[in-house]
Amino acid sequence: MVRVPKLTPADAAAALRNPLAFIADRWTPDPRTVRRAALAALVMSVFIVVTGGAVRLTGSGLGCPTWPTCTDDSLTTTRAMGVHGVIEFGNRILTYVLCAAVGWAIVAARAEKPWRRSLTRLGWAQFWVVMGNAVLGGIVVLVGLNPYTVAAHFLLSTALITVATVMWQRTREGDAEPRPLVGGAVRQLVWVLVGASGLLIVAGTVVTGSGPHAGDSSEVARIPLDWEMIAKLHAVLAWIVVTLTFALWFVLKAVDAPEVPLSRTRELFLILLSQGVIGYVQYFTHLPEALVALHMLGSCLMWIATVRVLLSLRERPESLTHVPGPASEVSVGTSA
Repeated sequence: MVRVPKLTPADAAAALRNPLAFIADRWTPDPRTVRRAALAALVMSVFIVVTGGAVRLTGSGLGCPTWPTCTDDSLTTTRAMGVHGVIEFGNRILTYVLCAAVGWAIVAARAEKPWRRSLTRLGWAQFWVVMGNAVLGGIVVLVGLNPYTVAAHFLLSTALITVATVMWQRTREGDAEPRPLVGGAVRQLVWVLVGASGLLIVAGTVVTGSGPHAGDSSEVARIPLDWEMIAKLHAVLAWIVVTLTFALWFVLKAVDAPEVPLSRTRELFLILLSQGVIGYVQYFTHLPEALVALHMLGSCLMWIATVRVLLSLRERPESLTHVPGPASEVSVGTSA
């Protein structure tokens, strides 16, 4: 058996002063471990969006009627609150699971050798977005599921997915300066696609905020718009995004672009087509809960695919100037 080293008072003091540096001094994860940690954070970011949708679609949004406790007298759900309380409180518990996944990504990124400060910063950015969204989720409950705060809650979750996607991609790249793989005109087209995709997601939140799924069986305020009209506008935006994606694929083929941007664009196009089928079916079947939940998952996957298309337009090889020797590796481990 391997003897576990004794923890000296100096070690304990160092661990308390800077626990991440303490771990980094004693552990070097495999690059695959770092990639898997970043992917786990991304998967949990999507999962909590889907479970949040389940809270809304089951009418459990006020299953715990206050925040940060579940009731005025209980931190957790009670039997009298029934299944709605269990669903709402369960979604709150998942926030801690998400924090654990993000924390694992931060620790793995900090302990990697050589230390890539950019990865650690992306991990911490996810943590603070999670904290902000947890507070916003509490506000959503305290204001009785105001549709504007619910929309902001979803959009901040989309921001979290964006950062998590970027971190996952960065774990598969080096730290050299990015080199463009396509020309400026193609990059501009992709930015237009990203902007249109963002508008599509915002329009989707307006459809949800004005539609029939208020999130609770009680009287809940809705956005004072005709949800069917907004749904049709949402469909028009979806077709614009599909058209832009197809145009991008055609342009990439015309300029003989590398395979990675082409494959990412194909993936986005297929996701958009699947999302469109789900959207039309749910519209004509009067928004059944299962299809709405599937459409929310599709929204997350569509945005991830869009971000990956943007990131595929450049490459970042390993930086030859950032390979530390033994002395510099020690200094990296002891820095914050």
